[in-house]
Parts: sequence; C-alpha cells; structure tokens
Amino acid sequence: MSRFRLYPTPVQAQQMLLHCAHARYVWNLAVEQHTHWRPGRRSAPGFAEQCRQLTEARRENEWLGAGNADVQQQALKDFAAARNARFTSGFGEPTWRRKHVHEGFRVIGSDRVPEFEPDGSPKLNAKGKQVMGRSVVVQRLNRRWAQVKVPGCGWVRFRLSRAELPAAKTFRVTFRNGQWHIAFAVVPEPIDAPATGEVIGIDRGVTITAALSDGRKLNCPQLTVKERARIRKHERRAARAPRGSEAKVAEHAKVARLKAREANRRKDWCEQTSTMLARSYGLVRFEKLNIKNMTRSAKGTVEQPGTNVRQKAGLNRGILAQGWGLLRQRTEQKAPGRVEDVAAPFTSLRCSACGWIEKKSRKSQADFVCVSCGFTCNADENASINVAAGQGGIPRPRQTAGAGGVTAAASCSSAREPQPAWIGIPLF
Repeated sequence: MSRFRLYPTPVQAQQMLLHCAHARYVWNLAVEQHTHWRPGRRSAPGFAEQCRQLTEARRENEWLGAGNADVQQQALKDFAAARNARFTSGFGEPTWRRKHVHEGFRVIGSDRVPEFEPDGSPKLNAKGKQVMGRSVVVQRLNRRWAQVKVPGCGWVRFRLSRAELPAAKTFRVTFRNGQWHIAFAVVPEPIDAPATGEVIGIDRGVTITAALSDGRKLNCPQLTVKERARIRKHERRAARAPRGSEAKVAEHAKVARLKAREANRRKDWCEQTSTMLARSYGLVRFEKLNIKNMTRSAKGTVEQPGTNVRQKAGLNRGILAQGWGLLRQRTEQKAPGRVEDVAAPFTSLRCSACGWIEKKSRKSQADFVCVSCGFTCNADENASINVAAGQGGIPRPRQTAGAGGVTAAASCSSAREPQPAWIGIPLF
C-alpha cells in the first residue's frame, strides 16, 4: 500500500467530504440490512441486489443522486468484501461508520490498460481477445509533486514522497485530523533474503522497544517533552471550555493533531525498521507476545473491581506506543516465510551462556547476572540471544559453561523439575 499526503483545494475538499458522506451513508444502509436479519427471515440482499436498490434510491433521493455513483457502488463492494472476510480478517462483522471518525471513500481507476500474464504474455479471455484492466490516472508534475484524477474533483495534487509513480487499479482517500491522504492499492514486492542467512532475535519491551541479539537497541520515537506539555495545555483548555462550544472543539482538534504526529512517527519507524530487518537478515525471530491480553484493562467489574487500575492503564499506553504488533506485521509482509515466533516463557530468565534458569539472575530491568556461571549482560540483550537461538517455552537442564566445565548452581533453580506422581503403590 503506497500512501501519500493529499493537498486538495477548498472546493475539492468540500466535494470529497460529500463523497465521504455518501459512502458512509450507503455503507450504514448495508449494515442495517444485514443487522435486520433473523433466523426464519429471508437472507439479506447481496451486492448485485444492493446495486439495483442503490439505483432506485438515487432516483428518489436528490441528495444521494447528486453524488458519484462509482463512489457509492465501491462502498457496497467494500462492504461485501468485508462481509465475506469476517471470519478470516480478524475484524468480525462490518459495523457502523461514524461522522468525523470514518471519513473516506474508494475509487476505481477510469483508464483502460491491457493486462499481461506473469511471464509477460498478453492475457486473453475465452474468446481470445485481449483483457483490458482498470488503471488509476496519475501524472507527475515535478520531482516532488504529482496529481491524480478524483471523480467530481478533477486533478488533485499529492506529495510524491517516493521516486516512482504508483501504478494501481484503485485508491482510497481518507480524511483524519485535518489531513487528507491517498493510498494506492499496490502490493509491494517481497524483499529478497541476503546471502549470509544470518539469524536475528528480537526482544520487545517498553524501555527498549526492540533489543537485537547482535547488541543493537532500537527505540520507537515518541513525543518530545514540549509536545506533551502542549497536549496537557490543550486538554486543560478543553476541559474549561463550555460544552458544545467551538473553543472546546478547536482544543480537542489540536490534541488530535499532536497525537496523530506521534502515530505517524511510530508508523514511519516501523516501516524503516522492518525494511532493515528484511534486507539484513535471512531469518527474523520475535518473542511471541499476546499484545491484546497484555493491554487488557484492569478495572474489573462492579462486583469485583480491579486494583492498580491507573498504573495498569499507564502500562497499557506505554506498550501500545511502542508499535510491537505493527513491527511484527510489516516484517512478515516484507519477508514472507522468514519470520518466526519463539515462545516467551523463560527467555528473560534463561542464561544465554550456560542455559541455567533462575529468576534471581534478573537483577533489574536492565541487568542480568547469572547465579550459576556469573555471566553478565544486559537483560534485554540476553533475552534476544535466547530468542535468536529459539530457546523458549520449555526449560532445559543446566549445561556446561564453555571451557570451565559443569558449574555449581548458587541456589536452587526456580524452574520446577518434573516430579514423580504418587499412584498408591506401597513401597514395602
């Protein structure tokens, strides 16, 4: 997916907001039709029937008829795709779209171009004729600017932040936090593995976002101290402003723009880091983390209220600000088949030198001193070395410590050994 910043004129922005409203309205109608279904009733209409109903609705509704038919039909097509993929996408059933939150629409290319097979030969249909496909009309203006044709808006400029022009069949326009973006539906080519075939292990944390087994420590960029102070200032002003006033809306918008800046920095860091990992290493191993469960709220219920709720909420924000899931996802997409997950248990307690597992070896968040062999290392780096070796999940017995032979443990291991089960057979 190639995403660029869009810069429409005020007239074009007004027309695109109308496209967003039409697409959201049609989507919500489709959601309502499928929500109305109950066992024993007729099934909800499919995409073809909804398109026929849309044609009738455009004749009767002047506001809907004034919009672009292609934009509205693409909204129905997106709904049908989301409906069919509800069991595999992880998002479940398509839900309602809200104003000021889900502002966007998708457009299919208007240019017709011939399609070709993977080997370069022309793609022919059953009658032997050349198959013509859709293509988005994009023109380069100069080294930094290009323009794309949007229905009802004409040519709209966007910032060309990549060297080549995107070649896609469809694109999606979104509006959020006062900024317009355009995303072309382009499937990127996977990055080839290097000839070295080196294996890298990555331990993800809050203090250090990604600790690599080769000793490097990568941190996701956050907001500066001044930017966080500005957020607190605007939040205080919004709290003091009258309810429903323009001042309250303006202050909330300023806070949203600052938080969007942090999200953009996080996404950019994940893109650059995942590209570096895919280009530099033949196999990338991540510590397997269930981020959804780790960031679950601790407030509990009315009958059983949680404890340390505010502290847990702060930890959740710290985890989500690191972009753990996005880094893992983008690395898998850029290096398919070269990313593995290693079970997390014991990776932080296992000594990467002798293999002894002891919770007392983890002196602090940053220090690891093995109580068996005396090996000293940064705790995150030690965990990343274990991840790179694929050592996690099942404790293993203490091994020899290099040339020094078998080392004597300073204390009993915290990893409980298998115990014999009593089955009732008398010993005498």
